[in-house]
Amino acid sequence: MRQPETAEPSEAELDGDVFVSPRHLAGTTGVGDPGLAPLLALGWELRRDDLANVFVTAPDRKVRLGYLPEGEDDGLWRINAYNDLFAPPVWGVCFNDSCPTEFVTAFTTALAHAYEQGPDAYLAAPDPGHADRDPFLAVVPLIDRGWQFDRPHHNVFAIRSPDKLATLEFTTGHLNSEAELTTRDARWHLWAGASAHRPFWYATASTDTPVPLLTAVTECVSDPAPLPRWRAETFSYVKGMTRLTPIVQPGPAVPTPLDVRRAVSRRPAALPAASVPRWSTTSRPALPGPRR
Repeated sequence: MRQPETAEPSEAELDGDVFVSPRHLAGTTGVGDPGLAPLLALGWELRRDDLANVFVTAPDRKVRLGYLPEGEDDGLWRINAYNDLFAPPVWGVCFNDSCPTEFVTAFTTALAHAYEQGPDAYLAAPDPGHADRDPFLAVVPLIDRGWQFDRPHHNVFAIRSPDKLATLEFTTGHLNSEAELTTRDARWHLWAGASAHRPFWYATASTDTPVPLLTAVTECVSDPAPLPRWRAETFSYVKGMTRLTPIVQPGPAVPTPLDVRRAVSRRPAALPAASVPRWSTTSRPALPGPRR
């Protein structure tokens, strides 16, 4: 399924003074608004608690997002979907507090698109026998960009970025549904770093997370384009391991011939010669007469 497209900002609109690459070694921007925007644009309800945590709920109450800077752990973003309001979530996704905000925004943008299509889209569990819901589709963007398969454990399939510093893991077999929603022991585990035990950032998704939502994230993570960051905000990238390229702001536009003609036409008219005081270097002013 084709993912919804978003317009790329011009360099003049970028929020940063350097480009960070590879993008999977960037970190959070520290601003949650971009991740919330796709859902708020659909009229989802927003409320806050006394600790400044933010909660966004779909009109049918079946999808809920929590932005939890004051949560109990490092799970900054938690998104759950429900088939029954009084039952446990059908699926759940978590992005931790270091995860690049752009990856969260890719997910919420795809979620907003799925929500507009209805429950058959945003509650559609993966199905290997279905053309649009095969879990393998979530891996395709990574394969297309040179990520390589690995088998770190007997029940885990992994695919790693070319530099080996980003990994998507898929765990086979039975998993505890509650643990999938509250821990990193989920069906899908995406992380950056040299070790899963101490990742730069991570994201998890439970077994029944719709494939198009997962694909939106893997498409964004593997995009070769760099991400803008502020050099001074060293929390927003892995210092010493990323390439930082200065963002060159565009200079003033070169005036066109029409601009020149308009500027000339707006110049004030020259003063008439008679009104301009002049001094002669060949004549001397008359001396005043004697006092009487």
